[in-house]
Amino acid sequence: MIFSTRQPESPDNKWRRQLDKFVKEHQQELAALSWGLWLENGDSNGTIGIDLQPTPHFVYCPKEAIEKLNTSVENKLQEVLGIVKHYKPEVEVLMIGIGKDEIKLIYFEPEIGPPACYERVGKDVNTLLEHLEQLLSEQLNAEQSAS
Repeated sequence: MIFSTRQPESPDNKWRRQLDKFVKEHQQELAALSWGLWLENGDSNGTIGIDLQPTPHFVYCPKEAIEKLNTSVENKLQEVLGIVKHYKPEVEVLMIGIGKDEIKLIYFEPEIGPPACYERVGKDVNTLLEHLEQLLSEQLNAEQSAS
């Protein structure tokens, strides 16, 4: 197996790095949101997504939509479908980043489980949604201004 060096950043893939940075900085809040939404809906609405266009906002990605996308890209999302199928909300965070006609899997196990994150953060789901959308918008705007 050959490991290549990191590809140069282009405007088309810059959003991936920005989203990685945001997730790293806000793991506890994202885990709390993930658990709060799980408590409200289970997996009935699908997997949580972060759509970056036109401004960052949270959406649901129904399993059927992911399966349809997988079919249209010649089954290149089989691993994503497997992770979605075996997702354990009490220990993991699973989200799908959506930007520039591409998706990015957001998947991690926080230091403490999502239920404990939800308790520790102490905010309701709507407050968390607004707070995280605002923080992500501010981060993206700050990085665009700095460029």
